[in-house]
Amino acid sequence: MADAHIVLTYGRDAGIVAIAGGEQYRWAHTALEESGCRRDEAGTYRLPGGDEAAARAAVAGLIRCAERHRTSVSTSSRPYIGDAARDIARLLPGRWDAAVEIYSHPVWQEDLAAWLWDSGELTRAVQSTRILYAATLTESVSGTTLLLAERPGHQHDYLLGALPPKPFGEGHGDRHAPASIILPPFPGRAAKAITERFLPAYDRAVHDRRTATVTEALDRIHTEHDAWTTKVISGRYSDASPLGADALDDSIETFLDKAWPEFLSVMQHAPALLDKCRPAAICRARRHACSRAAGRLPCSRRDPGRRHPAQPARAPQPDMDGHQHVADVQGTVPAPGTGRGLAQALRPGCLRAVACSSAGPPRSPPPACGITTVRSFPLWILAPTSLSAPTSSTASLPLSTPPFRHTWPSGTSCGSSSSPSPINRGCFG
Repeated sequence: MADAHIVLTYGRDAGIVAIAGGEQYRWAHTALEESGCRRDEAGTYRLPGGDEAAARAAVAGLIRCAERHRTSVSTSSRPYIGDAARDIARLLPGRWDAAVEIYSHPVWQEDLAAWLWDSGELTRAVQSTRILYAATLTESVSGTTLLLAERPGHQHDYLLGALPPKPFGEGHGDRHAPASIILPPFPGRAAKAITERFLPAYDRAVHDRRTATVTEALDRIHTEHDAWTTKVISGRYSDASPLGADALDDSIETFLDKAWPEFLSVMQHAPALLDKCRPAAICRARRHACSRAAGRLPCSRRDPGRRHPAQPARAPQPDMDGHQHVADVQGTVPAPGTGRGLAQALRPGCLRAVACSSAGPPRSPPPACGITTVRSFPLWILAPTSLSAPTSSTASLPLSTPPFRHTWPSGTSCGSSSSPSPINRGCFG
């Protein structure tokens, strides 16, 4: 491609659209402005002319002006990518906004390659082929951003990949990145492929990346804490020299300086992972509440079909709510959701009470000795956890457990074994 180049394409609503590129793309901008073209917010230019004759005259004038500014002009056989992006965005679930991006200078394309969160063909195309423009599709609620580009070497196909979510930073080389897919030039089929194939893979990739980030951060916090604990318990440096009170304070600050960024990373990604686990935990707590409430109901309501062993078995009968009671040789058990007692037991307050009561008594906080708050540091982040899937103990935990503030002893010597540790493993199991 020349140092300055102009590509002409046709937009459904915009008419003839001109896009400037090359290392000397400003020459192309000058030629377009002298030809009377109007620049829009995306950085593209629209040629004047309301009919075919006026459009031909505008193109001829642009070519003559471009020659004076050492700029080449070519045409694209594809429709304007902004139209393709908007057509697809209208068919995707949710609210999606389409925008055109221009990479006039080759360096801008290199910057794009560093931010692509992709493990497929789109990354290879951006790294090896000159791409002058692309379009982004952004979901207004979640912030999910997809990148749509023309597939190099093909007349009609497109490539669709993703940009990393904002908390992740650059996405190049990430082993969790989803693979880009090939889209046909038909908006309906393209939107279906995105909805059924790419978006589910994208959600799985985001979950895996968050899980790996939190797990690695917790591992680093544990490593730093174990090293700090070993030093405090021994009361000596690694060379066996005694550890003074001032040195102990310095070691505490060193531990905090190393652990604090990891803690912030946990706080940034863990809430989304916990939201994934919460529905399963609520379902288990609800089933537990149902069983407890069923045990408190009167026999006549709990077992409306209870019979004497000498009586013949009865067929299932619907109750007033329309639910059937399934009978067997031992009696009947009502289906979940029947009876006023169950309805009352399923209220949110009752569910929280059941969840809290099953969690057992709260553990005592570490003893205080001249407490001075240094930094808030929830101790639950040091507890061994598995974020890949909810565990069986999730239902026994309170649905919302507030983290407690971490405090450091002041004016006391913590070098002795009887001094409370700034991070007491007895507090988190």
